[in-house]
Amino acid sequence: MPSLSQHPALSDVFPVSDRAECGRGESAGRWREISGMSLKPNRRSLNASKYNGRPRKSDKDKEEQQPSWTDDLPLCQLSGVGTAPNCMYTTDGKGKEEHPWEDNWLKFSRSENNVFLYGVFNGYDGIRATNFVGQRLSAELLLGQLNLEHCDADVRRILLQAFDVVERSFLESIDDALAEKASLQSQLPEGVPHHQLSSQYLKILERLNAIEREVSGGAMAIVALILNDRLYIANVGTNRALLCKSTVDGLQVTQLNVDHTTENEDELFRLSQLGLDTGKIKQVGVIGGQESTRRIGDYKVKYSFSDVELLSAAKSKPIIAEPEIHGVQPLDGVIGFLVLMSEGLYKALECAHGPGQANQEIAAMIATEFAKQMALDAVAQAVVDRVKRIHRDTYASGGERSQFCLKHEDMTLLIRNFGYPLGEMSQPNLTPTSGGRIYPVSVPYSTQSTSKTSVTLSLVMPSQGQMVNGSHGSSTADEVTPTLTKVPQ
Repeated sequence: MPSLSQHPALSDVFPVSDRAECGRGESAGRWREISGMSLKPNRRSLNASKYNGRPRKSDKDKEEQQPSWTDDLPLCQLSGVGTAPNCMYTTDGKGKEEHPWEDNWLKFSRSENNVFLYGVFNGYDGIRATNFVGQRLSAELLLGQLNLEHCDADVRRILLQAFDVVERSFLESIDDALAEKASLQSQLPEGVPHHQLSSQYLKILERLNAIEREVSGGAMAIVALILNDRLYIANVGTNRALLCKSTVDGLQVTQLNVDHTTENEDELFRLSQLGLDTGKIKQVGVIGGQESTRRIGDYKVKYSFSDVELLSAAKSKPIIAEPEIHGVQPLDGVIGFLVLMSEGLYKALECAHGPGQANQEIAAMIATEFAKQMALDAVAQAVVDRVKRIHRDTYASGGERSQFCLKHEDMTLLIRNFGYPLGEMSQPNLTPTSGGRIYPVSVPYSTQSTSKTSVTLSLVMPSQGQMVNGSHGSSTADEVTPTLTKVPQ
């Protein structure tokens, strides 16, 4: 077995300073536990990615062959994952990938502690951040930090600490590259644009570009933790978690998190407290190329936010990686399923059908596939394929919404089952457009939606609440408002 210093995955995920600290007490024990795991090529789980059951031949697949200590963590057999790569349509109607795969996911269980951990990670400008986040979060949450005696406050504290360690460790892991970048930049003549530099600086420019590709990018993360039959959701960014419960009235769908975007009033208030012009931020809609106001990594908006026009007036770091931890959901007696999805999935559906209906449409699709499929992976993949097909067909139609469907991002859907019937064809008319069943759904809901779904809407309104140490005010699925009925079209 290779030593820890020789193992590339662990060397990247655990910087040298972390290893140096692991010589005493709890940290030493945790490090020994990691080092005792067998190290073999990663062919599944954390970095796994298949489209329609076929391994994808891309740069990402080359990265997947790197060893990962998470190979020895048991996968949760009560969950399934579906994925599809990003696609940009060409004038001839065909599609091609605009960039290498950047999503990631995990679904692990530790039966000895009765802990289940799930995550969906949406990356940008490369896969390094999403790979790092998945591996390091697993280490911070699945190596004995959690036990059955922990109360809700303990779990919240551990989740906050885990995200903090991941953020600091990721930025530390690119410190050397950033130092080299600064050194190389100091060798270039000041005030001269790169394209005007003479050929003698060509090698320096090539190396600078390579470093930039290496250190750029970040990730959004949605994480679900189950301990003692209680569900905890921690969110940074724009991915979503839905809890879908079977009730006497149908399937009740609750969005368990809020999107951290430039349209989130709580986030805008947080930014205003730092001295930023939130009116301008809301108008522009993106910060550093992303809609998210929280993200892991992305050194440009962390180390150099004063150089970003929208952020230059900030008193302190405005783009943070602190997760919002939402109201705990007891799972005793729940029949249904949990959904974690990347932004690319629901945004593709919103582009095709209009905003506000993606949650209920995806939940209805999942329920349909539960009745038809015999495996959870097949359920998740069928839904992803359906969303991809809807998006493509909308583009090809040339209709009103085709202009919004020129391309879509990577799509990832993770489903965790809580006793929902699988493979039963007793309800063949269960489709999102049949109106055959009632699908009570959660916010967000927009009366401006152009969705063709014809359902009864029982809205579950998540409370905005007060932010305390990164935690979100409690909200439960019992906070139901009057029912709205959408007239069939």
